[in-house]
Amino acid sequence: MYQQNTPWTAWTYPRSGQSYYVYYRDIQQPLTFVLVHGSWADTRFWDGVAAELRRQGHAVYVPEYAGHGGNPTVGVTHEMITQSVTDYITSHQLRDFILVGHSFGGTVIQKVTEQIPDRIKRLVFLNAFVLNDGESLADQLPPPTRMAFEQLRKASKDDTIMLPFPVFRETFTNLADLLFAQQMYNRITPEPAKPLFQKLDLKKFYSLDIPKSYLYLTEDNALPQGEGYGWHPHMSIRLGLFRLVKTHGDHFSTIIEDPVRIARKLYEASRN
Repeated sequence: MYQQNTPWTAWTYPRSGQSYYVYYRDIQQPLTFVLVHGSWADTRFWDGVAAELRRQGHAVYVPEYAGHGGNPTVGVTHEMITQSVTDYITSHQLRDFILVGHSFGGTVIQKVTEQIPDRIKRLVFLNAFVLNDGESLADQLPPPTRMAFEQLRKASKDDTIMLPFPVFRETFTNLADLLFAQQMYNRITPEPAKPLFQKLDLKKFYSLDIPKSYLYLTEDNALPQGEGYGWHPHMSIRLGLFRLVKTHGDHFSTIIEDPVRIARKLYEASRN
């Protein structure tokens, strides 16, 4: 069954010397989405997008993972994060779903996929890290950024990293106005550092044959644009055969401020 959404769109065409109006509605294939957020975020990050996807007739699940949201334990590992998402999926008995990862969440969905590949319909990486076997997220950062992260980690009392506001403003919310950037910054909390530096065994991930998409927000400055870094094609090409969908946006603020467009693009990345 397909969900039909408004508004109606009109087309005209000549026939027998007269004009007729042909009306159709956007017809969407109902899907189930599992949305996994990235670093310096929690499940609230997806509120707008999740609401819009549900309005369109899709089922949406938003798991929180260890060390974030209501579970602020700082001494978490990547394995603990992965397990919390996997447990959420299995406890909700989810199957045939679209697994979406944003930013650091890309590394999470890579490892979740290894545990429950038979449950997943498609993977969607939304400006997300795609690690090669044996890499850590920190390995993908430009040397000055990695050095800054290491210094922030060392300076913390609990092995966390808190982005300075100027960094957050210019790299996560570069398209937002200053007030919105400040409001978003006031919501974030220090990120547990260890999972960002853990090298991941991804041999199984790269042996699996699951459809993949990369949704690329083209003004995202969280990684430098251009060769050697960046989201696309540097990260996306690692997926092998994948569907590419592009749209205007930065790393953080666009997803929150324009959930209707992001939901539409997620659907384009996910539909059959």
